[in-house]
Amino acid sequence: MDFSQIIGSSASGNMPKRWLITGCAGFIGSNLLQALLAADQQVTGLDNFATGHQRNLDEVQGLVSPEQWRRFTFIEGDIRNPEHCKQAVAGSDYVLHQAALGSVPRSLADPVTTNEVNISGFLNMLVAARDAGVKRFVYAASSSTYGDHPALPKVEANIGKPLSPYAITKYVNELYADVFSRSYGFHSIGLRYFNVFGPRQDPNGAYAAVIPKWTAAMIAGDKVVINGDGETSRDFCFVDNAVQANLRAALADIEQSEVFNVAVGDRTTLNQLYCAIQSALAGNGIAYSHTPEYADFRPGDVRHSQADVSKARLMLGYLPSHTINEGIAVAMPWYIAQPAK
Repeated sequence: MDFSQIIGSSASGNMPKRWLITGCAGFIGSNLLQALLAADQQVTGLDNFATGHQRNLDEVQGLVSPEQWRRFTFIEGDIRNPEHCKQAVAGSDYVLHQAALGSVPRSLADPVTTNEVNISGFLNMLVAARDAGVKRFVYAASSSTYGDHPALPKVEANIGKPLSPYAITKYVNELYADVFSRSYGFHSIGLRYFNVFGPRQDPNGAYAAVIPKWTAAMIAGDKVVINGDGETSRDFCFVDNAVQANLRAALADIEQSEVFNVAVGDRTTLNQLYCAIQSALAGNGIAYSHTPEYADFRPGDVRHSQADVSKARLMLGYLPSHTINEGIAVAMPWYIAQPAK
């Protein structure tokens, strides 16, 4: 997708805007960085490499022109440090706050650090952005906020009780954003991501997301383990959809804080996902014939998830560009090209 059509590039006569991406060396952050630099924008990035990687920044550098790369300023810092936040946000028009500790299992194993990063760090960034007078603060919210609410599809106004420390932190982010809107007139937009996937998503580690983890295992010829009976379902969202939503949210003419679902509006079971990855690999010349193994359900996981994206479509002009199968097809050559670990 040509994201410059959303932003407007300096090449077409528009002055470049000034953006801050927190978590710029991470999965979604580096994809945002690539899109903004390709559209000739001025970008500052903040990251402490807790979950991001230098290799992601190096890959972006190789995908944009030298002139575009010179528009990027990197700050190695931590959102838990208010001074790092203040330094990073200075001079920015728009903040895309992606830095966080994701993963439900990680939050169950270490709720204290998850809280420090996702709540204290979020508040530090919110204060810094307010004090710097940025035009828009867009932050990564989460579909985990829906908790135990049973209705499908998920509608922004209806949430249940959180099922994990991670879900609590993401809900608190929304509460803080709303309070800052009502108390200070500083408006933010939260994007409730639904299982985003795509290039530069780390397949390694204990808390790797399912698509890169399974894909790497299949490429290596290893067994894949499905938690539960495989009928758990998710609304998998290709990263270009998330990038589009961030850019549209930052530039939207909305004078209050809002929260939007970012997904496709579809539902795929883990069993179906397994077959989709297997088929995409076969289309790239890699045969995988193992049957999956099944293990216990993971604590804190919701059973089914599917988004209603009509609010984002109406208020942001958001229209998903990739279905899950289209996204997997685009991402597969990247996964295959990664060195074995």
